[in-house]
Order: sequence, then C-alpha cells, then structure tokens
Amino acid sequence: MTPKNELLFCGLGGSGEIGMNVNLYGCQGKWVMVDLGITFADPQYPGVDVILPDLSFIEDRIDDLLGIVITHGHEDHIGSLPYLAEDLGVPIYATPFTMGLIRGKLEEEGIANRVKLKMIPMGGNFQLGPFGFTFVEMSHSIPEANALLIDTPYGRVFHTGDWKLDANPVIGNPTKPEGFMAIGDKGIDVLVCDSTNIFNTTASGSESTVRKGLFEEVSKAKGRVMITSFASNAARLHTFGEVAKETGRKLCVTGRSLDRIIKVARATGYLKDFPDTISPDEAMRLPKNKVLVIATGGQGEERAALARVANGSHTITLDADDTVIFSSKQIPGNEVQIGRIQNTLAAKGIRMITERQAHVHVSGHPGQPELAQMYDWLRPDVLVPTHGEMRHMMEHARFGLEQGIPRAIVQSNGDIIRLAPKGPAKIGNATVGRLVLDGDVILPADGATLSERRKLAINGQISVGVALGKDGRMVGQPQVRVQGVPVEEDRAAFIADAVQAAADTVRGGKRESEKMREQIRLAVRKVAKRWTGKQPIVDVLLIEG
Repeated sequence: MTPKNELLFCGLGGSGEIGMNVNLYGCQGKWVMVDLGITFADPQYPGVDVILPDLSFIEDRIDDLLGIVITHGHEDHIGSLPYLAEDLGVPIYATPFTMGLIRGKLEEEGIANRVKLKMIPMGGNFQLGPFGFTFVEMSHSIPEANALLIDTPYGRVFHTGDWKLDANPVIGNPTKPEGFMAIGDKGIDVLVCDSTNIFNTTASGSESTVRKGLFEEVSKAKGRVMITSFASNAARLHTFGEVAKETGRKLCVTGRSLDRIIKVARATGYLKDFPDTISPDEAMRLPKNKVLVIATGGQGEERAALARVANGSHTITLDADDTVIFSSKQIPGNEVQIGRIQNTLAAKGIRMITERQAHVHVSGHPGQPELAQMYDWLRPDVLVPTHGEMRHMMEHARFGLEQGIPRAIVQSNGDIIRLAPKGPAKIGNATVGRLVLDGDVILPADGATLSERRKLAINGQISVGVALGKDGRMVGQPQVRVQGVPVEEDRAAFIADAVQAAADTVRGGKRESEKMREQIRLAVRKVAKRWTGKQPIVDVLLIEG
C-alpha cells in the first residue's frame, strides 16, 4: 500500500481502545507517524506489564516513513519509543517538555545517541516531504499538549491529540477562540479528534478550580495527608505545592516518575515556584499534621508508592487518623486494582477522598460542550473520531453529525482510510496487533510463550520423568511433580495414580522414544482429567541408558 496522489489515514493503535496511540498519514508515496504509545496489560497477559503496537505494516515500508511527530508526553503517546524508535530509524519531532521526557526514556534504554531528536518550539512548524506540520497549543493534563495542523496537497487536517478547553489553566496559555477561528477560516478538511469523554454532557472544567477543593480537604485533615495523581500532570503538582505552603505542611515526593516529571518540568521552565521537598525519612520525623506526601500509584499499580504504603513496605506509613486523596479519575480497566488498594487502606481506618466526595480532580479530555465549540471554530468537512473504544467513537461520529459536520467515518485499527480526494472511504487493511514487553524481550501477544503461560495459569503443569535401561525396560518408578493442578490434600493419591498410569504405559507401550513420550503424556493427562476435570500441560522426560 503506497500512497498515491491522495491523503490517507491509518490507525495502528488507539482506534477502538483507549491507549497505545499510533497514527499514520500517507501522501504521494510517503508516510508520517503521529505518536507511538503503549497500553498496560490486564490479566489476559500473565507476567506482562506493558503492551506495544505491532508496526509490521510500516516496517515493511520503512523507506517511505519520514518521521515520528509527537503530540504530548503521556505514556499512551510516547511509551513505545524506547523499544521501537531505534528500529524505525527516523527522526522524532516534539516540543521541549515532551522531548525532555523522550530523551530521558531513551537514555534509560541506552539508545539516546542512536535516535535522531528534532526539538520544535511551541507553535513551531516544519516540513516532512509533502506534509507541513504546525504545533498548535492545547490544554490537557500535561504541559505542552499540542494539536497538529497538517497541510498536504490534498487537504488540511487538524489532529487534536488529547485536549480540553481551559480559559484559566495553571500551566500554559488560556484557550484562545480567535486562534482556532483563524485556523477554521483558512479551511479544515478533516478533524481527527479525541473521543474519550464523548458521553460527558458537561465541560471538563478548568484545572485552576481544583485548588480550592484540595485546600479544603487538606486543611481539615488531622494527620498525614497523601495525595496521588497522574505524575505527568505538572499543573496538578504545582497546585499540590501551593496547597502545601498554604496549609503549613512540608512536601514529600515519592515515586520515580514524579521525580522525572519534576526534573524535566524545571529544566524546561515549569514548576519554578515548586517548594523544596523533604525525604520520606524526614517526613516520618515531623509532626503528622505538618506533612503532605505526593505519591505515585493512583491507578493501583502494584509497585508504585501508594501500593507499598498500603501494604506496609514503604518508609512512609499511614494510620487511622491519616488521609489519602485520589486526585485523579479511574482509568477504565483499573477499577479492581484501585479497589484492592482502597480496601487495604480502609481496613487501617484511613480516610479516603476521591472526586466523588470533593472537587479534587478535573479531566483532561473534552466533554460534549467543548467538542461542539471546537466544531464551531474549525468547521471541518469530515470528522474522524479516534482515541476511544468503539462505543466512544460511534457516539462521537453521531454527535458530530448532529452538530452539523457534513461527514464522519468511524475507523478501527488497521483500516486504511482515504481522506481525500473522494473521501472519506475505507480502501484497505493494514496489519495490526499487539506485542508484549516480557521482561527485556518483545514477543507477539498471541505467540507461543503467552499461549503456554495462559494454559499454565488455567490448567497447571505436570512433569513426568521416566528412566529406561539399555534393554528398554523401565528403571525404578516414574517421578511425577505437580504445579497448579487442583488436587490439594489428595496430592499424594493423585501422584500415585499418575505414576501407575505412566508405568503401565511404559510396560505396554511403543518402544520408539517419541511415541512412548506421547503415550505417557496422554495417559497422565487422562488421569488429571479424571481427578480434576482439567487438562494440565504434561511434560515428559525420558532418560535412556
């Protein structure tokens, strides 16, 4: 699929899901990539934390890829760069704060000197082949969120990235209607737009409004206060610092991702007035009502600071008169992990405040009023919903049409869409899929390793060892070891039955090694099926003299 005299769009991630955003634009034989993110694993991927997009479609056309343009620094937009960017071998374009985060990730992987980084100032523009890019500042829950205004010979695209409207942001500039109206006056052919909060009938609200609610909750807290939020929300970190000063509390920050964000933010001109912090040891020596702790882990991450505080493995400890404030929204899919931590904290008598109890969080994504306002400013001919599950994107398309956008198309990962001319229309399919980062190894999500691991998790495993003499007769008794097979107190009797089945098979089975090994495997699995109703993985080792 080589783009001809046309403008194409293809999502390799982020369409039909929230996370792992990867988008391609094609024109006159060339492709550009917008964002390269990750998503986080669920129990379907045992032993895996991070999921990466399958880029085989563009890897097969690597000579036609011109670059990777990054809208902002959230993990679902930059998280795959340390693992995939070097192999793609093209420059990465981003604004200063986002580039600082990217550079830090590449340095951790030891590849910073092997990936070309092109820093673009806020509001800057550049050309990549037939594509002209201009960064357009947007409000979001991280500094330097940008939309991309993409000029091509076949039309102009406004790719929003993640955004909201904020007339009074804590960091960054207020949303300026006249700027968006000027863009719309020049003509927008296609709006590629965030769908996350399409079901919200109210606007997201200004980041500045959170300060009052946080101040009230911290002011009435009697003991230690721990606040958890998205580490990347530097504006929220600024607010936490202000609340700490206003309530006479020393500030303690715990969590590597928080340290990284604060470092990059200061290096790029943000968080200039952030107060000096104290260590966890110092925090524990101060009176409890003189400490405010900012911690990672508001989404239930097992190794984050909040989880370790909850289970008692962190320097910071919390007691019955202490408070934890969740200054964030639950990401869909994280409810169980968050609930587990909240139940652990509740059992200790710790008071918890979420957005349901107080105004301690606002979203970084647009609700319906904000979407309608953006449509009115830009007046696009075509709407392409992205950044959402299918239910979000379908609703977004309906809403856009109701608001007067002439045409909309709902696409899924892998759909190749011709935007112009004679668009929008689906014209093909790209290979899409998921890779997993398993330790230090990247594997296919549907490959043999994960398939075997799922089977082990579901059914358990049995190892059978059989020794054969030179005459082919069995030496001693078969040895059977069981893991994860539901026999519990009957284990000894089960193993004896399995040993007998293996021995009977050796005495009456085929002499060829492979046939005998398979017969033993089937015989032992039959015993397991009879005892448990499950079919464990059975590994057979034949030791021949």
